[in-house]
Amino acid sequence: MPEVIFPGPEGRLEGRYHPQKAKDAPIAIILHPHPQFGGTMNNRVVYNLHYAFHKIGFTVLRFNFRGVGRSQGEYDQGIGELSDAASALDYLQAMNPNSKHCWVAGFSFGAWIGMQLLMRRPEITGFISVSPPANMYDFSFLAPCPASGLVINGASDRVAKPQDTRILVDKLHEQKGITITHQEVEGAGHFFEDPHMDPMIESVQTYVRRRLTESSR
Repeated sequence: MPEVIFPGPEGRLEGRYHPQKAKDAPIAIILHPHPQFGGTMNNRVVYNLHYAFHKIGFTVLRFNFRGVGRSQGEYDQGIGELSDAASALDYLQAMNPNSKHCWVAGFSFGAWIGMQLLMRRPEITGFISVSPPANMYDFSFLAPCPASGLVINGASDRVAKPQDTRILVDKLHEQKGITITHQEVEGAGHFFEDPHMDPMIESVQTYVRRRLTESSR
């Protein structure tokens, strides 16, 4: 998988880019967890999400936020990281101008950034939000949430409490014109340690495949 360096707001950003042969393949960016708590694009959840999307037929980009790995800049409380995500999407779209579908997937802190990106970019047609930290960050900007998506979390998550995720999902359910699918993986913690990774990834793939089938009708 090619390593790529592309321009970000604070200098270069480092990523892994995995194209499809089809010129009109759907595209997805994958966003990693908190940079100050060891989050990188090589996090296991992020890595597995990347390959899950590629297996379905997406051209995929995951990257390191500013200050992580070879990406330049410093941690910026989520504000700069959102700008990084927008730059990553710009790069991915420039490389794939014929793509008909655009998705964003994020894990933990990356889920929070992904949902903000969703609000700014109307071309995003679907999202995957894994272990969204609704107990740590304000998600009230999702008013209204502009696209349908999947929220998936571990039923035994001690970092992003399941009850807070349920409250977030209940609020999103009240909005018209979109469908929020919510799944809890029984016994799974925040990081979906084995044996819970495979069931989570299978749920994501099933959901994304169904959405693509529906949109092609």
